This record gives sequence, structure tokens and C-alpha cells, in this order.
Amino acid sequence: MHRFIAGLVMLGLQAPLLAQTASQPPTEAPAGFDTPTLATNPGSQSSSNGILEPTGDSFQLDQQVYETIHDVSTGLGPVFNARSCVECHQNPVSGAASQFTELRVGHAVNGVFVNPTVPIDGGAAKITGRSILNDRAVIPEAQEKVPTTENLHELRAALITLGDGFVESVADSTLQDIAKLQPLISGGRIHGEAVEVALFEAPGQTRVGRFGWKDQHGSLLSFIADAYLNEMGVTNRLRPTDTTTVGKITTDPEDLPDALGLADIDHFAQFVRGTKVPPRDANLQSTPDALAGEKLFVTTGCAICHVPALITAPAGTVVNGGKFTVPAALGNKIIHPFGDYLMHDIGTAGGIVQTATAQDTAFKFRTAPLWGLRVRPRYMHDLRSLTLEDAIERHHGEAEFVSRRFREELTPDEKQDLVSFLNSL
Repeated sequence: MHRFIAGLVMLGLQAPLLAQTASQPPTEAPAGFDTPTLATNPGSQSSSNGILEPTGDSFQLDQQVYETIHDVSTGLGPVFNARSCVECHQNPVSGAASQFTELRVGHAVNGVFVNPTVPIDGGAAKITGRSILNDRAVIPEAQEKVPTTENLHELRAALITLGDGFVESVADSTLQDIAKLQPLISGGRIHGEAVEVALFEAPGQTRVGRFGWKDQHGSLLSFIADAYLNEMGVTNRLRPTDTTTVGKITTDPEDLPDALGLADIDHFAQFVRGTKVPPRDANLQSTPDALAGEKLFVTTGCAICHVPALITAPAGTVVNGGKFTVPAALGNKIIHPFGDYLMHDIGTAGGIVQTATAQDTAFKFRTAPLWGLRVRPRYMHDLRSLTLEDAIERHHGEAEFVSRRFREELTPDEKQDLVSFLNSL
């Protein structure tokens, strides 16, 4: 038990020890909900984390592009979920999470996941090669519906992207070290998986995945390019082919460089990299209840996966297959995501695989980072939990012993303390 608590303390309170060594002590990443969404002059009241912009660019322009609403003339669809990034990432500011969910479907053959074949246009055409099924279409003939053959289903909540530039700047070795430590301090019960994934912008190169519910992307540019195609139907240099031609009136790729030489996906990546991390509730976090709950968060075992602190790689570190250099604004910073960015089986996944080389992730999800939790009205990957208590009790599989401790060992007052702490995040 003493070893278990010591390990939790290392994960929960001294996580920077897991990071790369820098010549200067790390400093706290700037925090704030500082990207208000405005219909007029988008970005005009926003402030970044201090990241340097490409020549001629600005953080405000990056946000303006991020909030641009598309229609068919600019490449929307033919199938899509939203018309702009901000439609799915806005609560309470641009780049945050929302109430939106996306649908993933498929089936398995001899235990191997297979992407669906979705007929459209009365069966005259089909969409294949991806697990996402879009809710919307630009014409009725392109509308997707779940075929009866696809018996594996998952709902995925839109994720918060604030502070993800810092997450991108965390070294692979930091996440791999956490994965190695988890089974040692949990008696083998918790064993996060660091998944190596391909980088669209660096063909032939891989990195530890950290973006998306399945850790399917290791860089922001890959994640954004994939989302631009799959969530809005806008093709780009990294994802240049649309899913169908039914209802399509534009030529691929639809995302072209502007006068600055930057495509939309470049502005999106620059915007996310420039955001600050979600802030804590300064009043609530210092209350006796929340402070007591923070200790319970560690001793109950929540902090094994929801790691409270990470440190980014030093400025100048080259990542993403040589395509991104960690800038001073993101390097050697302490962040508090309350997540390990590893894959775990907690009994809630529906069998979907998004990385063909990682079939063992079918029943795993990436640990949801808890920063920004206080602005979410619903919880878990499918948003089906309406209370934090229910979300905790839905944790099974690797986390069964943690949820059992919550149910059976904590008093009602202790449970409320833990919830108070969570509500401060």
C-alpha cells in the first residue's frame, strides 16, 4: 500500500520529474478562457499564450479562420457534422468543448475491426474506408444512415482543444514513462498504452498518439487535417480526396493557401497552439472541501490515469517527424491536464478501431483530460453521464478498483469533497 501511495504521489504531485531535463526550471503554462467567440470582428478580444506568429499572421486572424462558416461553394460536405470548427468547439469560448457528439460505426470479422460500407444515393454510391458516419449532408442523396450490417456503435463527444499546443509539445518519452509506471503502482491493474501513429505531414514517420478519443493522431496538424475532411468535408493537402462525389461541386483539394501562404489547416493549428490552458476556478479550488477532495483524488487512484501535471519538452525540441519545433511559448512549461493521453479499457468502448496497426485498442479510449471539466454539463465519451458521480461509477475494466473505492470506501462527505475538487477543474 505504501508503494501504491508513493507512486500516486509521484504521478499526481511530481509529474514534472517524468519530463525531459531542461537547463532552466519549468514554469507554469498561462491559463485563461481568453478566446471569446464574436460574430463581429472574431478574435478581436482574444489573447494568446505568447506564441510567435508566421510573418503577416496574427492570433486574431487564426481565430477568424477557425470560426469561418463553410457552405458548398467553399467545400462543405457532401457529408459533414458541422460548418465550422467553432460549431463543435465553443463552450465557453472558441477552442473549448461542446454538447456535440459524432457517431462511429463498424463491424468485426474474426475479431478484427472492419470499417463500414455505407450506401448512399439509393444504393448507387457508397462511402467506405472510415468509421465515422456523418449526421448531415448537402443534398438528400448523400445522407448517410447506419447499415444493419454495422453492429458496433460509439458516440464521441467533441473534445476541448484549448492548451493542446502544450500537449503536442510533451515528449513521447514522458507518456511512455507514465505507461511503464502505471502497472507498477496499481498491481498490474492499470496499464495505459502509448500508441505509435503515422503523421500525415511526415510520411513514414510516427509519434505517440495523443489527439482524438483513440489517440489516432500524434500532431495537431494531422488531427486538424483529418477533422477538416471528416467533420466538415473540406479536403486539404494532407487529406486531399473527398469521401464521395455525390452532391460535390468543388475541386479537390478545397483548402488552398491564402496570400500569406497559409492554408486553413495551418491557421487552425496555429490558433490551437496559441491558446492558453483551461483555468481552474480560483475561488473553489482553495476551499477546504476542494483541497480535501484533491487528496482523495490521489489516494483513491484517480490520479493514476488522470495525471495532474506534465511538463513539456524544452524549447527548440524537434518533434512531429521533424516538421515542428517546440517554440519558447510552449517549451519547458508545466501543464495540468489531469490526463495521461494513454489508451485504457474502462468498459465503455464499443469496439471501434481507428489505427489499423492497433487492433487491441478496439475496447479502449484515451483518458479524457479533465481540465475545463467545470464548464461541461454532461460527461464521459458519449455525454450520457449527467452527474460526476455517475461518470465515476461507470469506470470499470482497468479502473474497476478505483470506482469501487469511490462507491464503498468513501463517506458521503468525502464523495462530495471529491466532486467539489472536480468542479474546480
